[in-house]
Amino acid sequence: MWKAALLTLGLLVALVDRVRSNDGHPSFYGVKLCGREFIRAVIFTCGGSRWRRSIGDSALIGEEAFDPWNTNPIPQLIDEQDPAESKVWRDQTINEASVAAGFSRSARSPISEEIYHIGVTRMEWQPDEQGLQQVLQLLKDSQSPDTATQRAVQEKLEQLNQFPDFNNYLIFVLTSLKSEDEPTRSLSGLILKNNVKAHYQNFPPTVADFIKRECLNNIGDPSPLIRATIGILITTIASKGELQTWPELLPQLCNLLNSDDYNTCEGSFGALQKICEDSSELLDSDALNRPLNIMIPKFLQFFKHCSPKIRSHAIACVNQFIIGRAQALMDNIDTFIESLFALAGDEDSEVRKNVCRALVMLLEVRIDRLIPHMHSIIQYMLQRTQDPDENVALEACEFWLTLAEQPICKEALSGHLVQLIPILVNGMKYSEIDIILLKGDVEEDEAVPDSEQDIKPRFHKSRTVTLQHEGGEGEEGEDIDEDEDDDDDTLSDWNLRKCSAAALDVLANVFREELLPHLLPLLKGLLFHPDWVIKESGILVLGAIAEGCMQGMVPYLPELIPHLILCLCDKKALVRSIACWTLSRYAHWVVSQPPDAHLKPLMTELLKRILDGNKRVQEAACSAFATLEEEACTELVPYLSFILDTLVFAFGKYQHKNLLILYDAIGTLADSVGHHLNQPEYIEKLMPPLIAKWNELKDEDKDLFPLLECLSSVATALQSGFLPYCEPVYQRCVTLVQKTLAQAMMYSQQPDQYEAPDKDFMIVALDLLSGLAEGLGGHVDTLVARSNIMTLLFQCMQDTMPEVRQSSFALLGDLTKACFPHVKPCIAEFMPILGTNLNPEFISVCNNATWAIGEICMQMGVEMQPYIAMVLNQLVEIINRPNTPKTLLENTAITIGRLGYVCPQEVAPMLPQFIRPWCTSLRNIRDNEEKDSAFRGICMMIGVNPGGVVQDFIFFCDAVASWVNPKDDLRDMFYKILHGFKEQILYTHPRGEPAGGG
Repeated sequence: MWKAALLTLGLLVALVDRVRSNDGHPSFYGVKLCGREFIRAVIFTCGGSRWRRSIGDSALIGEEAFDPWNTNPIPQLIDEQDPAESKVWRDQTINEASVAAGFSRSARSPISEEIYHIGVTRMEWQPDEQGLQQVLQLLKDSQSPDTATQRAVQEKLEQLNQFPDFNNYLIFVLTSLKSEDEPTRSLSGLILKNNVKAHYQNFPPTVADFIKRECLNNIGDPSPLIRATIGILITTIASKGELQTWPELLPQLCNLLNSDDYNTCEGSFGALQKICEDSSELLDSDALNRPLNIMIPKFLQFFKHCSPKIRSHAIACVNQFIIGRAQALMDNIDTFIESLFALAGDEDSEVRKNVCRALVMLLEVRIDRLIPHMHSIIQYMLQRTQDPDENVALEACEFWLTLAEQPICKEALSGHLVQLIPILVNGMKYSEIDIILLKGDVEEDEAVPDSEQDIKPRFHKSRTVTLQHEGGEGEEGEDIDEDEDDDDDTLSDWNLRKCSAAALDVLANVFREELLPHLLPLLKGLLFHPDWVIKESGILVLGAIAEGCMQGMVPYLPELIPHLILCLCDKKALVRSIACWTLSRYAHWVVSQPPDAHLKPLMTELLKRILDGNKRVQEAACSAFATLEEEACTELVPYLSFILDTLVFAFGKYQHKNLLILYDAIGTLADSVGHHLNQPEYIEKLMPPLIAKWNELKDEDKDLFPLLECLSSVATALQSGFLPYCEPVYQRCVTLVQKTLAQAMMYSQQPDQYEAPDKDFMIVALDLLSGLAEGLGGHVDTLVARSNIMTLLFQCMQDTMPEVRQSSFALLGDLTKACFPHVKPCIAEFMPILGTNLNPEFISVCNNATWAIGEICMQMGVEMQPYIAMVLNQLVEIINRPNTPKTLLENTAITIGRLGYVCPQEVAPMLPQFIRPWCTSLRNIRDNEEKDSAFRGICMMIGVNPGGVVQDFIFFCDAVASWVNPKDDLRDMFYKILHGFKEQILYTHPRGEPAGGG
């Protein structure tokens, strides 16, 4: 049976694949190959694999009183059926004897007048035989591998789609032409589905009604594939707003669940499941008179159905309403949970999978109902995480991830770790299928070109200005998530191995060192196991616990790190690659040790792996080395020549995908060693291959993104060393910005004729210009003078896309520092724009605007006075705003201080409104020029308005104490203020009376 189903689906895939235009793009009504709807046909026919959906929150619903199914029996469980149904729903039952109203063409067909004649009567639509044959031939021609035939089919489809009656033929082939093979009928239905999706609003009512009736009349087709296709069509129609205007749909589908015919029951349930998935919020609303009040109890009855497929459908339907906390489900929550428990030992894997999925979601939204049963649920999930069906095991494994986020995790799981940890560790092994998919037996593939699907799309992350902190480098903006490198990224699907590793990772962060007694005995056996698959899983375990158990692992690392470095030379590529990843997780500890102990051996072996013959190892080694660069920083300076030799050699060795990762490794190296890279010997090694790649790429090539990011870091590090290369790079960046702005203008004026531009090109160009300005300093003056960058910047600062504004303000600040004479004439236009962008709802935009204002005021001096009112109130509001990210608070404090430095009389009156958060924001910033100017400003404001700091003087003292080595004149300013306050206290309380009174 399953072989037949797979064969049918295979044919369908082949057929659907043909319905495409010659250039590979789907036509207006083309069939979407990889869409959710087609996947559903596979899932609902064959029982499918895990299919994740993100369910949005729904509004809680009130009560809807009637419930006609409380006593309604389920067919195949109880012989008799209860005739007492809701009258509203009963009256809307499909009359299978009814016939469609007649249809006629809305226009004359120029291509098939004699063939495409539609026989029409008032009561019944019937296809013309020749027209029907024409449609069938079209569907069969779509299977031809011949390009010309495919093009002709596409053109014919587009012509026929002009006539609404064509859709009648499509539904007729799907539902009534049972003499045709199933793939052809299903293909007809999928083409109709796309027509519905694109132009349902233009269907004549008679055509729409005919399609809807045919769907409901044939939902019980004997073919699982046809039933699934009809279900897809029904839910597509419903998604076009038809749930409100098709009032008989839900009652009829629910009534059909009572059918004695299995196919009718299963087909109706399949359609309902799709509707529940796509319209969960609408079903839980007043717009439909709250049908869930009827549907949820109805679904719960079918949890006991004798067919596992029906049981699975029933659980899946109810599961759609857990996250949204639908009131109808909450009213039946105890019945639901009891029913789930009753199905815990079900023999069918799909049922077990849906039970696990339900319990995971309930853990998130109704843990109160699970707590009394938590011990039993944990025992059950321990069993299911070892289920022979990996899809079930994967759903169960999600339970541990969700439980780790709950406050009760430690208490609930402590007694079960001895069972759970070995299960998770066991799940972290590659399966045989994983190894096949990852080509685990292929050791050398560096000469094999990458396919396009191997290369993930690149998204540039805009530049955010940060400050240097005590004990570490500048921090990224808190609103930006850093991507974690995955251990086996090419295996992109979420699988049991990844889920087990993620669960161990989060549990390590919950239990910390308490996890190690359960893990360490296992680890030794794994890490030294002769079977490479088990050994590889042990290395993954070691990496997964690195963050949470680091303190407890420190005593073992002197022995483990050398072993992992040896694993970098393992004969198996998958072992070498996972060793790279795990070592990167311990890079911080490695760098904290004497360089010769571990850093030098690790760096040496990682550089060898960067030149590995296996592409997966190259990728893992490059990513691991980038992490090591971030941790080691200037510790790498003695080895720069060796490092650059390796990275430059990789340019000629890498295929497309890894080349993009190599750019990141070079850019990170530049960020980490900074000006130490500005040596003629290093420049001669590094720049020629980078510029060669730069010249190869066209302006519209997205590979420019990582290369521009890399060059931005290199330019900043090389400073004047980048001068020989700066002019063509600068001009190209300006051109990219100009082109993108022009395309955006054309699109805004004529969106039907022009495509929206990809603004990432502009963003990454602005960021490279920032890097040039920062690195070259005053040398950028001549480049700016010969370009229209200030005009372009004015436009970019007003762009609707926040990331464009973010990068624009970063560039404005860098140009202000590098060549202010070119910026100054624009200040009157720029300042109002900066003021309007002091909106903390867009944190990174606000952060960069704030920083740019601070840089401008340091150049403007007293001439800043007219603009103080434009920005000061917003800045004071930001610094007092609760939960403001630290980076934004720090930049805001610096800018307020600088405004006070150049215009103390204007800013000092507001001192009491910001002095306390100002002081707490800057107490952890390193000594630097920005901090220096801000503190000079606060001292000058205190001089103007000493009473403004009295209530919070202790906070000022704390902030002053954060200085390690202030300049002498700043130290004098601190002394005068502190001494002045001391004298004031002695004058006010001459006899040592306490300053606080009483």
